[in-house]
Amino acid sequence: MGIKKELGKKIKKVRLSRGYTQERLSEMAEITQKALSSIEVGENFITAETLDKLLSALKITAEELFATDDVKDSAELLKLINRNIAQIGNNPEKLEIIYNLTRSLTKNL
Repeated sequence: MGIKKELGKKIKKVRLSRGYTQERLSEMAEITQKALSSIEVGENFITAETLDKLLSALKITAEELFATDDVKDSAELLKLINRNIAQIGNNPEKLEIIYNLTRSLTKNL
């Protein structure tokens, strides 16, 4: 699969995971729906400006978008989890979400 199609596929995957329609994301990113559609199907390559707008609208980093879907080993996953938790800092709402998630994952172990 070419880079245009791969990038478009990833953008669409993130859009759908956020529950956004093409119309909604295109409005948020201030691009046309036709342009977004062309990007998602790999017809047009994305400009740096449009990429920046989409990353902002999707609330993800370029690193997250371009990351491979390869499974990471446990040590690497723990490192990434700890980095994410450190970025959250002392936000009580987000810490409670993490606590509840980890508590539910450890039940019945």
